[in-house]
Amino acid sequence: MSTEPKERAVRPPVLPDAPKSIRKGVPLKNMINRKMVECLAQNIRFAYNDFQADTFCERALSGLEALELMQRAKHIAGALHTFLPGPYSDAVTILVASLTPAQTDTEAAGLSGFFYLPHSFFISEYGWDAGFNAGEDPFEPSMEALYELTTRFTSEFAIRPFLIHHQQRTVSRVTDWLDDPNPHVRRLCSEGTRPKLPWGIRIPALIADPRPTLPILEALKDDASLYVRRSVANHLGDIAKDHPDTAFSTCERWLQEGASNDLRWVIRHAVRHPAKKGNTRALEIRAAAKAE
Repeated sequence: MSTEPKERAVRPPVLPDAPKSIRKGVPLKNMINRKMVECLAQNIRFAYNDFQADTFCERALSGLEALELMQRAKHIAGALHTFLPGPYSDAVTILVASLTPAQTDTEAAGLSGFFYLPHSFFISEYGWDAGFNAGEDPFEPSMEALYELTTRFTSEFAIRPFLIHHQQRTVSRVTDWLDDPNPHVRRLCSEGTRPKLPWGIRIPALIADPRPTLPILEALKDDASLYVRRSVANHLGDIAKDHPDTAFSTCERWLQEGASNDLRWVIRHAVRHPAKKGNTRALEIRAAAKAE
């Protein structure tokens, strides 16, 4: 089945209006609402004119009100799977074509990016299993989609099933992105591979053995962007929860190698939680990592 549109819709992809920050008393789940679903449908029609927008909206909105944020996104991803053409590689090509322009700015862009949470779930639910792709390996189109998505929102949640089911291949691909000029891509390398990412599914193999991601942290520890360096610190902080000796030894080595003030901040941030609990070694590292 051809996924080329017969005639492109006139309106290009857009993001729905969204607040700049979380508002007190307004649940974040309200970001995923009727307007968002209708905007999503129109964006897809821009890339694939045969998309059944009205029927998709009806399915996506059915039962949506009773669901929480992540459940809403997953529910809409299921509707996308129903109404986008198969196999998965065709569907995800359309989904990527429906994205708004890539971003390089790391300043706060408000909550508009949550529009892409269903896209994230679509990739994570259907992008790692050949059963959804007519038996063909979907890894490459999924990696391309994750790369594109992270420059609009984030792929830190979507990449995690790939790390669970295809760890070596995924870590290898992430390593290829370490020198990418876009800071959102470099941040994904660290944030997406965190063993215990908040809101994300945990990576049991990396919780048990964090060594596969240590070269990623090594490569990004002096990144030009604080946005990326903060992720390195949080990732190392995750490791410190289960492998404190590994995290502490890494920090101590960085200090011995002549850490810059920026890296000293990363070190202090990485060990802040064990330090708050009174861990002597963490306290010593924080003291040694004070800015010069």
